[in-house]
Amino acid sequence: QAWDAFLARHPAGHILQTSRWAELKAGFGWTAQRAILRTIPSPDAPILGGASILFRRMPWGQTLAYVPRGPVVDWTDAEQVRAVLTMAREFSRKARAALIKIEPELPAAAELVALLTGLGFRPSPQRVQPLSTIHIDLAGDEERILAAMKSKWRYNIRLAERKGVTVREGGTGDLPAIQRLFDVTGTRDGFGVHNAAYYARATELFVPSGLATWLIAEHEGQMLGAIAVFALGRMAWYMWGASSDEGRNVMPNHALQWAAIKWARARGCTVYDLWGIPDEVGANPAAYAEPESWGEGGLWGVYRFKQGFGGRVVRYTGAWDLPLSQVGYALYRLALRVRRAGQE
Repeated sequence: QAWDAFLARHPAGHILQTSRWAELKAGFGWTAQRAILRTIPSPDAPILGGASILFRRMPWGQTLAYVPRGPVVDWTDAEQVRAVLTMAREFSRKARAALIKIEPELPAAAELVALLTGLGFRPSPQRVQPLSTIHIDLAGDEERILAAMKSKWRYNIRLAERKGVTVREGGTGDLPAIQRLFDVTGTRDGFGVHNAAYYARATELFVPSGLATWLIAEHEGQMLGAIAVFALGRMAWYMWGASSDEGRNVMPNHALQWAAIKWARARGCTVYDLWGIPDEVGANPAAYAEPESWGEGGLWGVYRFKQGFGGRVVRYTGAWDLPLSQVGYALYRLALRVRRAGQE
């Protein structure tokens, strides 16, 4: 509870660093530990920073230590960063980790590169979380947020309402129907989706506490779309989404995102993260200002939808690796190359 409360207060706190996220992953092949830095070495002392570390066994017996969207520290305090990463390294060595992979939710910056390089980290050949995304500013009233959207998106939100699309919060009883939508979406768009047990466990852990919700769009009694939205502190994240092949003309997906924005605002969030766009846009937004410059397939269809909501493009520093075993890290990189070759 103390760790999760610290995350909710901290400017860099993230839902993927919570104890609930660690518990979710622990049911699907991972184990977890927390490295916590306190003002004094006492379990009751205030927390300064820390990291929730996930461990997964690799085929040759060593583990991968992974810190999703962390560590959560004051990144302007190099000593605090060093102290938390030193603890993380000690925990990881005891877990026979070949490497520590961190993926802090921090903008790409030369100062951060210098800090991580100085601590022995190197840019990772494997990212887990999106490198580029869109943030929607939730400050002000609803009219200001709508005014920041493209006119077609405002029109579609209102069209969905006129056509009778309704959005409600879902629960455990809706999961079988939501899973069917995910299966349709995965097949149609070529996206990987989790299995029913994963979504059920996430629902059990996050929804009753108010840290997440399922939003379901319906029209004339038919479920047309569903999204999962998470919230912690000032941030909200659009994590998962699925949609039917039917009813797209009544704009259920626009209705869902507008409902998510209102849900996040009701919880005091000031930023809504749309969770992932093509990194080409994040690396050079000016070069992709016009639709004629956009690609096809992959995340480009997602980008065409997300960019109309009027947010700003954000690019993070990405994933960084700290090798703990030279042999193990070489095997890890080799395994990545073999897997990618098999996907080509």
